[in-house]
Amino acid sequence: MVQISKRGEAMPASPIRKLVPYAEAAKKKGRTVYHLNIGQPDIETPKQVRDAIHQSDFKILEYTHSAGLESYRIKLSQYYKSVGIDVNHNEIIITTGGSEAILFGFMACLDPGDEVIIPEPFYANYNGFAIAAGINVVPITSYITNGFALPPIEEFEKKITAKTKAIVICNPNNPTGYNYSENEMQELKEIILKHNLYLFADEAYREFTYEEKQHSAMHLKGVENNVVLMDTISKRYSACGARIGAFVTKNKQLIDATMKFAQMRLCSPYLEQLAGEAAIDLPPDYFNITKAEYKTRRDLIVKRLNAIEGVVCPNPGGAFYAMAKLPIDDSDKFCQWLLESFEYNNQTVMLAPATGFYGTQGLGKDEVRLAYVLNVGAINKAMDCLEQALKVYPGKTI
Repeated sequence: MVQISKRGEAMPASPIRKLVPYAEAAKKKGRTVYHLNIGQPDIETPKQVRDAIHQSDFKILEYTHSAGLESYRIKLSQYYKSVGIDVNHNEIIITTGGSEAILFGFMACLDPGDEVIIPEPFYANYNGFAIAAGINVVPITSYITNGFALPPIEEFEKKITAKTKAIVICNPNNPTGYNYSENEMQELKEIILKHNLYLFADEAYREFTYEEKQHSAMHLKGVENNVVLMDTISKRYSACGARIGAFVTKNKQLIDATMKFAQMRLCSPYLEQLAGEAAIDLPPDYFNITKAEYKTRRDLIVKRLNAIEGVVCPNPGGAFYAMAKLPIDDSDKFCQWLLESFEYNNQTVMLAPATGFYGTQGLGKDEVRLAYVLNVGAINKAMDCLEQALKVYPGKTI
C-alpha cells in the first residue's frame, strides 16, 4: 500500500479548525453556535475594496509580476511610511496571504534542521510552516500570570544553539493579544545582533492596539538586514478570504533569494491585489472606527470572563484575541464537549483549545483562546453559554 510522507504525518491539525465537524453536527441539530474559535471578523469588508473587484475591467486575467503589481507595491510603501516604516516598493514582495510570507521567510533564511525560537503560546500555523520548510520550532514559554509578556532574554540565551537562525514574534500577538513594548523590542534587537539572527515579525494586527501604540520590528535601528516583516490585509481590512500579504525587508540579498520562491509560484492573485491597493485609499478614520469597536468587544469579553468563578483572563493590549484559564481538566475535551454534548437555550459556543498554541507538551490544557470577532450581543450570549457550561462540565476542577 502506498504511504504518505513523514512530513504529511507530522503536519498538525489546526486547533482552530479541527473541531469544525462537531460544530457542523451541532448546527444540524438546530443549535446556534457562536464562533469564537477563529479570527474571522464580522465587520463588513469596506465597500471600496469590494468595488475595486466589481469594477475591474480586463480582457485577460493575466499573471502579474512575481513581486506583485508595481502600482500596489508603490502605494503599500507609502502606507508603511505613514506608520514609520521606511521602505520602497522594491523591498516588498506581495504574497498569497501572510501565510506565504512566513513560509517564504522560513525557506529563504533557514536550511532543513535549523531552528527558530518562538515565544509560546504562538500562532498554531507556525508549526505547519516549520514542518513544510523542514525546520524546528524551539518554544520559550510566556505565562498568563503576567499577561504573556515577552519571556526574559536570559531564557532566549539558554535556547540558542549553532542551529538557531531566527526568532519569530507576532506583535500584537495571536493568540494572547499581548502588545510588545518598546523596551521588549529593544531587548530582541540586542539578542539578534549578538547572535546574528533574523527577527521575523508577524504584524497582521498592527492597527489594533488599545492603550499603547504598536512598536514595529521595522522601527529598530541598526538591524535592517536582520529584520523581516510578514504582513497581510486579512485582519486589517476584514478581508481574510482575499489571501494577500507582504514580505518586507531592507535586506537586498534576502529579497533576491525570496523572489525566486515568488517566481516558483508565478504570482499572487490579480483581483485581490486590486482590492488591497484600493484599501490603502480608505479614509484616515477607518481604523479609528474599527479599533473602537474591537475595544468595546474586548472590554466586554474580558469583564464577562473574569466574572465567572475560577476563570482568569488578562486584558489583551491588541489584536482581537483573549486567552483565558478555565477550571477544566482538558481544553480539547472541553471544547469538543461544548459542541457535542452541551446546549443552553439551544445555543453553544465554539472555542479554540490552547494546547495547539503551545510547542511544549502538556501546556495549555486549562486554557482556551477566544476571538472577539462577533458583535456585543453575540458575545454576551456566548458568555452566557460558557458560564452555564462551566457549572455542569463533568471535568470541572472547582
